[in-house]
Amino acid sequence: MKVAVSGKGGVGKTLIAGGLARGFVERGLKTMAIDADSSPNLALTLGLSTEEARKIIPLTENQPLVESKTSTGYSGVFNLNFTVDDIVRDYSVKTPLGVNLIVMGTIKAMGSGCMCAPNAIVRALLRHLMVERNEAVVLDLEAGVEHIGRGTARAVDVLLIIADSNLKSLEIAKHIHDMTAAAEMKHVYLVGNRVMNPSQEQAIKDFAAKNGLEILAFVPYDQKVIEADMLGETPLKNKEITSVRTIDNICDMLLKKNPT
Repeated sequence: MKVAVSGKGGVGKTLIAGGLARGFVERGLKTMAIDADSSPNLALTLGLSTEEARKIIPLTENQPLVESKTSTGYSGVFNLNFTVDDIVRDYSVKTPLGVNLIVMGTIKAMGSGCMCAPNAIVRALLRHLMVERNEAVVLDLEAGVEHIGRGTARAVDVLLIIADSNLKSLEIAKHIHDMTAAAEMKHVYLVGNRVMNPSQEQAIKDFAAKNGLEILAFVPYDQKVIEADMLGETPLKNKEITSVRTIDNICDMLLKKNPT
């Protein structure tokens, strides 16, 4: 099971990505979470402390690693033929929720003509994790639509588009959906998040029906998530939170639709 989580910034995609990763672990799958957001905070969601999260160096900023993998000794010429097993082994971080985490940093020009060394590392890692490794992978994508154009999400089994009832987030969801349709991605679902009342749920349903988006689930708004964040605690540790239980149930929906 390889899942990418996308959507407009601020719609709560990182909590959903973290909840899915934890859910796959609890279902016996060896799980790797990849934080590909330009403002990474998946580490905190997976239970690491602020101090621990700050110590993680994104792959794109790890100059010794980049040079060891891509250097040819010639300026402007990069080695693109290298293994990434050691990256998974040496640079993934075990989190309190049992998920292994890799923080990539900002991805630029994914799948395009850019051959800069840091992005060669990112491309190779994505290809390896998404094609060869027999495990669950949850990819928390950068907010917006650029990751689709870059090809970041092409190799995943499922793309989840997260949106709330705000029209701006729904328009971004439509844009992502339209781009995935053009790329012939087959398993693309909308998840309505932070739904506070029936009218908000209906607004998402109406928009989805009008624009051809398939809804997978609705995650309710829960003040306890806000309170946990304020305390610097991950909400995912508390299964009594309704939204956390709902996200966990999405794992079963995905495994049923796309069994490993």
